[in-house]
Amino acid sequence: MGAVDIDAWVWWLIVAVALGIPLVLTAMPEFGMFSAGAVAAAVTAALGAGVVAQVLVFVAVSVALIAVVRPLAARQRSQKPGFASGVDALTGRQAVVVERVDGQNGRIKLAGEIWSARSYDESAAFEAGAQVDVVEIDGATAVVM
Repeated sequence: MGAVDIDAWVWWLIVAVALGIPLVLTAMPEFGMFSAGAVAAAVTAALGAGVVAQVLVFVAVSVALIAVVRPLAARQRSQKPGFASGVDALTGRQAVVVERVDGQNGRIKLAGEIWSARSYDESAAFEAGAQVDVVEIDGATAVVM
């Protein structure tokens, strides 16, 4: 009994799946680009093109994806996140004075919690009920103005 005759496009799909496995295991996007190149080669084979054309399509699509996607991904990774979290998210928010705030101490209600606070300008003071803006968070103290 002879070897099973499998069409070239099936082999390319097997290669695409095989290249997709390291993509999932290592999170290296290059494997995904090679996998996409193999899928393009499978389509080329299914359309009846020869082996040389299939290999050229595989190489061209893989290289084109790497040349375009990698720089885009690197640029995206180098950008700072567009949202602030934790205490960074509190900077710039408004708060209500609970106990008089001056250059030394006081209390405010910020984001539903009571915070110790001090005035940014040491000569300024804010009475209870006043609206203030949080300039920065210094340890566990909100600096307001």
